[in-house]
Amino acid sequence: MLYIIGLGLGDETDITVKGLEAVKSCERVFLEHYTSILGVDTAKLEAYYGKPVRLADRELVESGSDEILEGAEETDVALLVVGDPFGATTHTDMYLRAVQKGIKVQVIHNASIMNAIGSCGLQLYNFGQTVSIPLFQGNWKPDSFYDKIEVNAKAKLHSLCLLDIKVKEPNIEKLETTGKFVYDPPRYMTIKEAIEQLLYIEEEVRKQGVLSRETTRCVGVARVGQASQKIIAGTMQELLEVEFGPPLHSLVIVGETHVIEEEMLALFRPTAEDKRVETEAESGAGEDGEDDDDSEGA
Repeated sequence: MLYIIGLGLGDETDITVKGLEAVKSCERVFLEHYTSILGVDTAKLEAYYGKPVRLADRELVESGSDEILEGAEETDVALLVVGDPFGATTHTDMYLRAVQKGIKVQVIHNASIMNAIGSCGLQLYNFGQTVSIPLFQGNWKPDSFYDKIEVNAKAKLHSLCLLDIKVKEPNIEKLETTGKFVYDPPRYMTIKEAIEQLLYIEEEVRKQGVLSRETTRCVGVARVGQASQKIIAGTMQELLEVEFGPPLHSLVIVGETHVIEEEMLALFRPTAEDKRVETEAESGAGEDGEDDDDSEGA
């Protein structure tokens, strides 16, 4: 049996009773480790589950699935997923590959950002298409996701924007020059980076008036489901000035609202304590007197 088990969004205790019982029955336990991250490290999971947990990166899940599925016809194997098992398409692919090999699969669900985003006060049935925003890389500045935001805006619906995560990404320059795989440090898109990219696309590329720095309202959410969860609502410009802290971050672009939604959003207005502290690099106070590229990671 292959168990695909959702862990929720917080820590080791967010696993369901059913999920924990399944983990304890398994010979091998893998933790998918590139579409999202949990608020605790692997050691805490192992201590709570009473089982060794192997981190499964993109290469292992997508290219080395045979290793995960090996022997699952006769013994129990668990693939642990942060959030809900079907929050990412790669887990659906794993499900299909197991079925094709004649392996029984049981899915055990949990909370994900897709439903926990309701904690920001916006009603789930007022959301449109979910949008994934990739990190710009050099001259590669994709804007196709803008179309979904535009469709949602015209329908007066909210847009949940999931922000890019890069874990164990090969450094292309070093691969081309040395022929060796050298991996860049993990990088997690921040709300500030997401808004800056959205405004660049609106102001420099599309120019369709879907987004406005001063009037488009958004909700920034960080570490949803964890003790340090942070939710701030304001205009795009206001959120650029907020410090949201460590990952993971998500962004909601607000559509038409109900009075109850407005009352909830009012609870999350930014305060003076939420303001970002401008770094020396951001202020352009470096030795060369020029602005440095802004990059915020974990």
